[in-house]
Amino acid sequence: MPDGTSAVAAPVLVRQDRDAVATLTLNRPAARNGLSLALLDALTAALREIAADPAIRCVVIAAEGPVFCAGHDLKEITARFADPDGGQAFFADSMARCAAVMQAIPALPQPVVAAVQGMATAAGCQLAAACDLVVAAEAARFCTPGVDIGLFCSTPAVALSRAVPRKAAMEMLLTAEPIDAGEARRIGLVNRVVPAGALRDEAQALAARIAARSALAVQLGKRTFHRQSGLPLAEAYEVAAAAMVENLLAEDAAEGIGAFLARRSPEWRHR
Repeated sequence: MPDGTSAVAAPVLVRQDRDAVATLTLNRPAARNGLSLALLDALTAALREIAADPAIRCVVIAAEGPVFCAGHDLKEITARFADPDGGQAFFADSMARCAAVMQAIPALPQPVVAAVQGMATAAGCQLAAACDLVVAAEAARFCTPGVDIGLFCSTPAVALSRAVPRKAAMEMLLTAEPIDAGEARRIGLVNRVVPAGALRDEAQALAARIAARSALAVQLGKRTFHRQSGLPLAEAYEVAAAAMVENLLAEDAAEGIGAFLARRSPEWRHR
């Protein structure tokens, strides 16, 4: 018999902070962690909070269940075909919200590590590719299967083509064939491949190692890396040289150089 209480829906995204690392866990395992509007909005809000949190120096994006992320929620999309405009307004809004998340990750001051188990397909592959580093379980698979359903993975192609060589990206996009973790590592989509049981620990350890460095140096470095990567060579060196000067004038650079010369561990002030 009903007891008068109502079940509370599980959050679509769970944040856990450990030391200086924030872990964001996609929490829609029954829906293969599909990127519903609710999940996209939760990611946007969490990334905004983390960007303003000086206590967090690295981020891990993980997922519950056997699938990392199956991309956009196709059931949510299909339901809007019946809209008076055929779903156009909803689709435009959905793609804009997804693009905002994928741009927020490289724009985030803190580095982001993806911990991928199982399949990462379509926008799920895009999510992994948008992260700064990827740790994958041996059973992980990456795929952009849009052409199989008449929907080319154009937005996933943006992040994918910036993470791997152009022809490798085009082969994934045109054939829809999944690649395993080993091949993903070979083409540069994945940094490390580990046994399934070690995935979270490896991602956490990698994030903790990054978080142990000077936050000022790491964040300046990430920002400069993304800024210079799309520039012509001479402009890229101008941007990088200016960043080096800014970094050299920081307290942590003086501390780090002094500690190296004195053969002691540095004491970062993160400024």
